[in-house]
Amino acid sequence: MAKPTHRFVCQSCGTVHPKWQGKCEGCGEWNTLAEEVVEARAPGPSKTAVGGRKVEFVALKGHSAPPARTRTGIEELDRVLGGGFVPGSVVLVGGDPGIGKSTILLQAAARVAESGKRTLYISGEEAIEQVRLRALRLGVSSAPLGLAAATSLRDILASLEEERDAGLVIMDSIQTVWLDSLDSAPGTVSQVRACAAELGRLAKAKGFALVLVGHVTKEGTLAGPRVLEHMVDATLYFEGDRGHQFRIMRATKNRFGATDEIGVFEMTEAGLAEVTNPSALFLAERRGNVSGSAVFAGLEGTRPVLVEIQALLSPSAGGSPRRQVVGWDAGRLAMLLAVLESRCRMTLGMNDVYLNIAGGLRINEPAADLAVAAALLSAATDRPCPPDMVFFGEVGLSGEIRQVAQTELRLREAAKLGFAAATLPRRVARGGRGLSAPDGLRLSETGHLADLVAPFAAGSRPRPEKGAGKEKARPEEVEAE
Repeated sequence: MAKPTHRFVCQSCGTVHPKWQGKCEGCGEWNTLAEEVVEARAPGPSKTAVGGRKVEFVALKGHSAPPARTRTGIEELDRVLGGGFVPGSVVLVGGDPGIGKSTILLQAAARVAESGKRTLYISGEEAIEQVRLRALRLGVSSAPLGLAAATSLRDILASLEEERDAGLVIMDSIQTVWLDSLDSAPGTVSQVRACAAELGRLAKAKGFALVLVGHVTKEGTLAGPRVLEHMVDATLYFEGDRGHQFRIMRATKNRFGATDEIGVFEMTEAGLAEVTNPSALFLAERRGNVSGSAVFAGLEGTRPVLVEIQALLSPSAGGSPRRQVVGWDAGRLAMLLAVLESRCRMTLGMNDVYLNIAGGLRINEPAADLAVAAALLSAATDRPCPPDMVFFGEVGLSGEIRQVAQTELRLREAAKLGFAAATLPRRVARGGRGLSAPDGLRLSETGHLADLVAPFAAGSRPRPEKGAGKEKARPEEVEAE
């Protein structure tokens, strides 16, 4: 008979080590390794099939209709979920502390409860009176919502087993739940894995939608083992800055919907309010006569979003120039700066570069390259971009402007918000299938990044290079000796 083997698992990240050591090689934490015993299987054919019953295989196309989704009444949340909660599904919601996870889920639970479905909210971090105070502030204290405060998994499972018509169950949070049969503290890898598996099994057996609230690490990833994200059906991240009023909900995994949809919310005194037209709010404080600003016509899922991209260039004080980016990929900014210098003869290497996506939104699509390049050129030449123009297009390493998807949708959103011109890739505008542009919207076709540089370079006022004579610099740019 084979002997059981021993292994050591990190309770912070789940990395497996063959022997004990003080520091985990996966996450760098100290004293987080715990011993686990793994039963080894003897060599030879498996005997686990003895006593099992045959599994019946059915056709892919069934005769029964798919179950109806449970809509929350919050359109932005339903959009990210793909139309609402699917019965028997498990959804994991993560976000920074204080970002609004408990707030939006309490609002959604109250809406579902008011629609007639049995809704349960289990809090493991707050007492019942604390949740009631939040509900009173949100104006949902009269909702017929079942509320409980518990952390023992056995008690929670026993209570949910007796519920016959539960439609939605929210567990806030999964890191606080513990199972007494495991010799580890709540929130560790083994506890989170076992508790999430048991709750998910019960949700699929009883047919109610389960929402698990998860903590995040300082790097912004969900705390606990990565297997937790594989066990659930959907993973939602709540993004945003606590000092900013906007919140972005984004799906990184969704078995029942798209993973590129976002929901935009605004934090108010009465909780989180939906933002039905985020483009208007992202551009509300924009000043069109300032250099270093360009409007990007982006796309988040099926929704077009217009955001302002801000760039600032300043002479480096010495040493290595800084590259500070908020809301965009820093590596892509470095690539774009290299293309501007190598292909367009722009001198930007000795300047500190600061790039910001206004409104707290994070942009991931390559179509923002052209708008970022326009903002950088505007900041470098001290000439504002046309205030009524939007930009979108991907920039290649040779400086060519590549086409992007959903061009007509971006143009319609720009025309709806009052923009009169758009700079876009040339091949899209001259495609064989034709481009249906809104009436009154001027299209400026750009095939190479050098075509974008020419209007800014004509009559520009370049900044003086470091060490240049004072007679060549403007008075306000002369550094104090």
